[in-house]
Amino acid sequence: MGNALGSILPMAIGVAISPVPIIAVILMLFSKRARSNGIAFLVGWVLALVVVGSIVLILANLEKISAGGTPSTLAYVLKLLLGLLFLFMAVRQWRGRPKEGEEPHMPKWMASIDQFTPGKAFGFAAILAGVNPKNLGLTLAAALSIAQANVSGAQAWVMLAVFVIIASLTVAVPVLYYLFAGKSAETTLNSWKAWLAANNATVMFILLLVLGTLLLGQGLGGLIG
Repeated sequence: MGNALGSILPMAIGVAISPVPIIAVILMLFSKRARSNGIAFLVGWVLALVVVGSIVLILANLEKISAGGTPSTLAYVLKLLLGLLFLFMAVRQWRGRPKEGEEPHMPKWMASIDQFTPGKAFGFAAILAGVNPKNLGLTLAAALSIAQANVSGAQAWVMLAVFVIIASLTVAVPVLYYLFAGKSAETTLNSWKAWLAANNATVMFILLLVLGTLLLGQGLGGLIG
């Protein structure tokens, strides 16, 4: 189980290092419904990761992805394709990075976050965690790794829980910090937001490059080996 946990750790960190969702949740903590929206966003994020990971594990138990505990060709092909997708996304991030002296462009929807209701915050977080290509791909890759590991059913679900907890830390920390510190947390959260906005493209490029190479290697290694 230890080796299997090690294999999903990079994917969990990859989901956690998501600058745009972190900026989004910080902006919500400055909104009129800061407390309720922050909690709703965190719940939506966690639930989306749980649902996506659970679907893969259930399919694995039905022997759609792994058979008799032996990794299938399909699992390796999926990892190979995810690796190629991440490398393509890394190239796009690099090409679209702000030029020297240019202000980084953030999504237009961020301007409307102040008007979000808890329901909208919940749904928005679910989309960012479960539909966003990077996070969806990493959650699928992690669940595939769990399905490929020679662990019992209970251990597989424990591993998925560990993945979700680690992948949710960077969203949970600002929310919990605000809930306990209140308005005094605004200065720190603002500095986090400013740094993430300025370095979003660089962080995403490095992250996608590393994870794309990792998944590509795992896919190729399984298919060739």
